[in-house]
Amino acid sequence: MAHPQRPETDRAKAIYRVTLIGSVGNVALLTFKFIAGIVGHSSAMIADAVHSLSDFITDLIVLIFVKISAKPQDESHDYGHGKFETIATFVIGLALIAAATGIIISGSLKLVAWLQGEQLEAPGWLALWAALISIVVKELLYQYTALVGKRLNSQAVIANAWHHRSDALSSIGTTIGIGGAILMGQRWTVLDPLASIVVGALLIKVAVELLKTSIGELTECSLPEETESEIENIVKSFPGVYEPHNLRTRKIGNHIAIEMHIRMDGALSLHEAHEQASKIEHSLKQRFGTETHVTIHMEPIK
Repeated sequence: MAHPQRPETDRAKAIYRVTLIGSVGNVALLTFKFIAGIVGHSSAMIADAVHSLSDFITDLIVLIFVKISAKPQDESHDYGHGKFETIATFVIGLALIAAATGIIISGSLKLVAWLQGEQLEAPGWLALWAALISIVVKELLYQYTALVGKRLNSQAVIANAWHHRSDALSSIGTTIGIGGAILMGQRWTVLDPLASIVVGALLIKVAVELLKTSIGELTECSLPEETESEIENIVKSFPGVYEPHNLRTRKIGNHIAIEMHIRMDGALSLHEAHEQASKIEHSLKQRFGTETHVTIHMEPIK
């Protein structure tokens, strides 16, 4: 008889599927962009192609780290391997900052050259069409990947979705620059570097948010105050349970860990106290997921 698949196995397969779809799109786009940039004489499009290449690299990072994070608890990792997914989010954030910084530097150098009187080369129509196609494809990939990431509660997938959107935003800047240079004449080629600088700044803002989230998890940051209040309210709803205190919470990948002390009637038998603590644990896992780590220390009422 076939055994049902573990939820974590299904989750890992869903992450693999959405990431592979994004990878196929990235490979097709970066190939098209490189060709369009070279044939269309557009340095902005070549830079955009490099950005798509960084997207493909982050896809590989997600595939590697999520495979590790899906491993069950073992002797060397008592709380499972969920932190590896957080590490993937951190690496993606760094890659996003690197790509954005490259875009800003490239745009700034072109702007300085233009201010010094250098004529920037006007790109061709093929580069413009490549930029327009990239916007549509990457925005669709963002919407799909973000939807799956939220459904699976995967910060790594959501971070990768933002990498798709960053490429779409980059292509918008490229489109403005290329379109302005083609339609408005040689003097407006400066629109390309100006737009790329603005887009690069927006991407860095997104990357910083991703890094803040992942660093918080890696340094054992507590869950938000409203989540901890919800946990305490769940515990207080059980009759005979008083004064939940010493609450400690943290994230482990897409799971959370909860540790707390509670007080109960000291006259209860060990069996009765254990049964009540088990009910609390079950209720917390119903609310926050079956993989939630719950540790409850029981104390008698003084």
